[in-house]
Amino acid sequence: SRIYKDVSNGVAAAGIEYWLPLFFEETASLFDYLPRETVLVLHKDVPEAIRAFWREAQSRYDMLSGDRSHPLLRPAELFLAEEQFFVAAKSYARVNLAAGTDGPAQQLPPLAVDRRAADPLHVLKSFIEHFPGRVLLLAETAGRRETLSELLAEYALAPSASSDLAAFLAADSKLALAVAPLHDGFQLAQLAIITEAELYADSPSRRARHAAQRKATVDNWLRDLTELKVGSPVVHEQHGIARYQGLIHLDLGEGEMEFLELHYAGDAKLYVPVAQLHVISRYSGADPDAAPLHALGSPQWEKAKRRAALQARDTAAELLALYALRAARQGHACEFKTHDHDAFADGFGFEETADQATAIAAVIEDMKSGRPMDRLVCGDVGFGKTEVALRAVFCAVAGGRQAAILCPTTLLCEQHFQTFNDRFADWPVRIAELSRFKTNAEVAQALRELAEGKLDIVIGTHRLLQKDVKFSRLGLVVIDEEHRFGVRQKEALKALRAEVDVLTLTATPIPRTLAMSLEGLRDFSVIATAPQKRLAIKTFVTRFSDGIIREALLREFKRGGQVYFLHNEVNTIENMRSKLEKLLPEARIVVGHGQMKERELERVMRDFTQQRVNVLLCTTIIETGIDNPHANTIVINRADKFGLAQLHQLRGRVGRSHHQAYAYLLTHDDAVLNKQARQRLEAIQMMDELGAGFYLAMHDLEIRGAGEVLGDNQSGEMQEVGFNMFTEMLNRAVAALKQGKEPDLLQPLAIATEINLHTPALLPNDYAPDVQQRLALYKRLANCTTGDDIADLQEELVDRFGELPAQARALLDSHRLRLLCKPLGVSKLDATGEQIVVQFEAEPPIDPMCIINLIQRD
Repeated sequence: SRIYKDVSNGVAAAGIEYWLPLFFEETASLFDYLPRETVLVLHKDVPEAIRAFWREAQSRYDMLSGDRSHPLLRPAELFLAEEQFFVAAKSYARVNLAAGTDGPAQQLPPLAVDRRAADPLHVLKSFIEHFPGRVLLLAETAGRRETLSELLAEYALAPSASSDLAAFLAADSKLALAVAPLHDGFQLAQLAIITEAELYADSPSRRARHAAQRKATVDNWLRDLTELKVGSPVVHEQHGIARYQGLIHLDLGEGEMEFLELHYAGDAKLYVPVAQLHVISRYSGADPDAAPLHALGSPQWEKAKRRAALQARDTAAELLALYALRAARQGHACEFKTHDHDAFADGFGFEETADQATAIAAVIEDMKSGRPMDRLVCGDVGFGKTEVALRAVFCAVAGGRQAAILCPTTLLCEQHFQTFNDRFADWPVRIAELSRFKTNAEVAQALRELAEGKLDIVIGTHRLLQKDVKFSRLGLVVIDEEHRFGVRQKEALKALRAEVDVLTLTATPIPRTLAMSLEGLRDFSVIATAPQKRLAIKTFVTRFSDGIIREALLREFKRGGQVYFLHNEVNTIENMRSKLEKLLPEARIVVGHGQMKERELERVMRDFTQQRVNVLLCTTIIETGIDNPHANTIVINRADKFGLAQLHQLRGRVGRSHHQAYAYLLTHDDAVLNKQARQRLEAIQMMDELGAGFYLAMHDLEIRGAGEVLGDNQSGEMQEVGFNMFTEMLNRAVAALKQGKEPDLLQPLAIATEINLHTPALLPNDYAPDVQQRLALYKRLANCTTGDDIADLQEELVDRFGELPAQARALLDSHRLRLLCKPLGVSKLDATGEQIVVQFEAEPPIDPMCIINLIQRD
């Protein structure tokens, strides 16, 4: 048996835990781990649950025990029977709760914090005052306990601290605060336990989820330093581009501080305190190895900044002109009954993810507004962008307009046609498809009905862009997988864009569109949360070898799945087929590529989706939108020949259900990969988390250079200062022009307030030992823009690393001060025990008389 061989070779086979008794003299049960004073709570009918479990285990054993290659142990050797369970449970105290009862516990009255009231805790205070017994408040984590005790102290409640329930019961204070992950509170006759779920409508665990969604913003990714390796280029706002050489500890007479060590041209070094990390960002925009280093103290950086600021001003003016044109144009405001939309939404068989709901709401808002929509929805492969499109199309059609859906491939077109037909089945809506799967007569009829206004929705490939396609009342164009269309086709689309709502869906936005969205040229929604139960695709980059292919395919067949084998050369695809047939006699292989006759290709695809065959040997024709939940392994031959966006799209063909999916990227035996291909394969292997498409496009931006963001002639200035800083200058210039001011070329960036408290402000080594983690945390602190952001991060620090040491508190305080000083135009704050020096920027937004009055008053 294979299992026997595996175990003999020290390989743990899947399901090895079911042979546990063979490896040990005796095995333990849960009861061997419970302390003596444990109280067991038995809820509902436990004996019946145990009997049901045994019936099921026995029937599975009877069914599977005939398999010689997979020997099984009898259930009695693995599980406790009913009698053994109750014998073992006898030595513990027990509480039996019948179904539907909570025993003596009762619900608490409403105690929520009322943020609008003068005293937000007045309800809680009144409860504590009138409750006859004692009250224990529970925070979910140690970090939340800090925040809660600060809030309580602010409103004159001083609970004593309790380490656990026993300590609370032994003490006699009326009110105490402890940490426990209890879901809801309750009250007994002499004891009330109140959790955060009662105090806050959105309890922290729910809040944590929102926070996680907030974090995936574009700017954070660009400003993120977690990927900094020693030697990576970074940009310092005042001194220019340098190479990062790691974190270093120095003592300058005020205790040990931590600094970033930066190397400039001519081996000059600069040490930046970790509390000042907001002046540093990653350099992206050209090849990192070729980043231009500046000399410290030379005017060259100021000149580069000046040139970039001029460029940003001109670009901003162009963008605003475009913007104004769009804002001035009148679109069509869709009017439809919310009730109808809700009824249509019920047809979606899944729960919307938070991002999906946000994207849908944004699209509906745009369509109701009366201004032409131009929105880019960037969501990873299989994250439900089609649903956003369906809702938009529904709004357009319900508002009496026609909708056109443009797809890059015939197969995707066919699939959308099926999906739309299914979802609009109960609605009086007519749908047609224009693609090469349709006969000429069908196409001619569809075009005629479209022009007469009898058709509501048309789904088509590039055929939709031809001159003979006329609409009677076009209201919405949906472009799926925008990066697959060429420049000419995009120009044809732009002609449509004038008064029509446009919704673009893409999984990996090409850098240019991505960058334009970053700069606010188009509205932008990101769907970054995966649907529930979706697993990340495991990705392997390896040399082409028969052994690996055989194992990968067999593994998939054994769990009843199907495989895509991608071989992108039509003239050698038949040779590959015979090679695979020799290698895997078990496989049922069909071949699909773009040069086949339409009907034949349609038949091949149908055979594959209906599981009549288990290997589809194909070209990149499957790249977009083919949705087959049974196919969970993809093998890509000569993966080094593909671009990042393509690899990501191809990989996204698998993993569309709750099964673990695998992608094997094969490179040629003897081919030496060039540097860019190697970087691409590394990037795709690193980014195997769900939702990586967006970040891959960012990587692409760096691998290719951001030259194409604003046309070719404008890339020079951007490379001198880095994409990130240029974007910031551009945003400031746009904001200034919007207010009718001339952008300030001498101060093209927002002021970076420098705070010096003359005390060590850092995360000590023994508190957060990992350098990369510390760097990431320093940078996240520098990216905080509100006091709440800092409070959230403080909670996270306490939860991950424990009580904050004094140095860490000083670090958080200096960032709080930075946020307070920035709107007042303070460029530097230097505070010692004797004096505080406050330095303002050139024209601060404050009245100097107020400062003079303040000084005179003290």
